[in-house]
Amino acid sequence: MMDKHIDKATVHFQNVLQDQLARVNRMSTREEQTDYGALAPIIVGIIGGDGIGPFIAAEAQRVLENLLQGPLDTGKIAFRVIEGLTIEKRAEVAQAIPDDVLEEIKKCHVTLKGPTTTPREGDPWPNLESANVALRKELDLFANVRPVCVPNEGIDWVFFRENTEGAYALGSSGIDVTDDLALDFTVTSTQGSERLLRLAFEYANKNNINKVTLVTKANVVKTTDGKFLKIGYEIAKEYPAIEVDDWYIDIMTAKLIDPKRRTQFRVMAMPNLYGDILSDEAAEFQGGVGTAGSANIGKKYAMFEAIHGSAPRMVDEGRAQYADPSSMVRAGVMLLRHIGYGEQGKKLEMALDITGQFEKKLVMTGREEGASSKEFCDYILETIDDPEMEQKWKSHQP
Repeated sequence: MMDKHIDKATVHFQNVLQDQLARVNRMSTREEQTDYGALAPIIVGIIGGDGIGPFIAAEAQRVLENLLQGPLDTGKIAFRVIEGLTIEKRAEVAQAIPDDVLEEIKKCHVTLKGPTTTPREGDPWPNLESANVALRKELDLFANVRPVCVPNEGIDWVFFRENTEGAYALGSSGIDVTDDLALDFTVTSTQGSERLLRLAFEYANKNNINKVTLVTKANVVKTTDGKFLKIGYEIAKEYPAIEVDDWYIDIMTAKLIDPKRRTQFRVMAMPNLYGDILSDEAAEFQGGVGTAGSANIGKKYAMFEAIHGSAPRMVDEGRAQYADPSSMVRAGVMLLRHIGYGEQGKKLEMALDITGQFEKKLVMTGREEGASSKEFCDYILETIDDPEMEQKWKSHQP
């Protein structure tokens, strides 16, 4: 009986290995970086997703359209709303991303995406892979980039999280060997680690940041985390002006809340799971995960998204119109910069800082006693139109 279980698990593991070796081979083929300046129009896809997603996605689109009115009028940018990335349709066709939806997404150069529901045990949905994980793999969005900035606290962090490997990439490939033994897998490749780490060092170099911190658990997870850490130090040799250090994920979560230490961190690079944990913790300093945006960067495609969940309870209770759109709008800041509209991105970032951290004339509570998504985005747009906006923002800088 024991041999039967081992044989079944061995066949499963062989299939996992074959898939991963094929993925490594694909990564070895260089893909050209998209030149957004050469595109006309740049097609921006808007994906509502599940729960509160469509509500906050529509408001974020409205803000971006206001900022990009000129390029929209001249045909340099076009928005396209993509329907169907919902848990209902995904369950109906038993796919993490329905084929027809993926086809539409691939017609866009960049996308702005609302949260999607990932089924868990006890849900009425089949055990589908996370749509986020599937999109990152399908579009090869290898870097998840999450900035967190709180000027009053001296916090200016950028997290570079590997997106296509680690513990999440094989999240649907685990196996129940017996009723008593379950195994999941984590994966690290040279190619996957190098491209993420090089992006982090390049970002630091271009932005005159003199420190990069590597976050792993390489003292215990010696093979995969050890590989990531070793590659990080090898790449660091190419950037002698940048100081590199490393911390283990457990103590790193503590040091982010240490006021004596946290301001010393700037750019941090890490495998998938650790990046998810650490950047969510960091977002609390900025006002919570509802206020932080996220970029998923690849060579050909890029996806920008809210980092929080779909909040189905808010929809069930009729409160979706009170969902905080800040995370989606913050993601919009990153999208603007990525496609070459840095000036508009800076204006939007200043407006978000003023409305969400400094002035706070409106407060989001998720309920009717607070502002609605529309009211808050109106506040953002009014702030952008204020001729004194930049001076207000500068007055709060350290």
